[in-house]
Amino acid sequence: MRFVILAPLVFGLAACNTADQAAQDTGNAVESTGSAVANAVEEGANSVSEAVTNVAAPTDRDAWVGKWTGVEGTMLTIAKGDGPGRYKLDMQYTLDDKGSFEGTGTDTGIAFRRPDGSQVLRATDGDATGLKYLAGKKDCLTVKTGEGYCRD
Repeated sequence: MRFVILAPLVFGLAACNTADQAAQDTGNAVESTGSAVANAVEEGANSVSEAVTNVAAPTDRDAWVGKWTGVEGTMLTIAKGDGPGRYKLDMQYTLDDKGSFEGTGTDTGIAFRRPDGSQVLRATDGDATGLKYLAGKKDCLTVKTGEGYCRD
């Protein structure tokens, strides 16, 4: 009879112990998940920081500063810009189109944007310009086939 009276009490205590253990396990899981999330956020922040830090600095294209001559009145003048690897391009790039554009030195040349889109000025020879008048010249810059400038 004592067992019958004590059984609900023992089972009740066991249930409390199980509930306490479940609550503790849940708390541990939440803490563990929170730590994992915090670590992931920190690692992500470090990755973003590294990505920002590892962005390539502009490339020095100072050797290109000066006047360059194209065909049929086209011309290019490159001047140093407001910082290292920054340039100002003054161009007459077609018979009708001219302008000044900000450029940035890159591994492949000087990148800039004008009304006809993003462009890159690259070091080439006269043959690579695709222009007969510039063929055979050695010191040239080409934007695209049919648009190039050389030094005399």
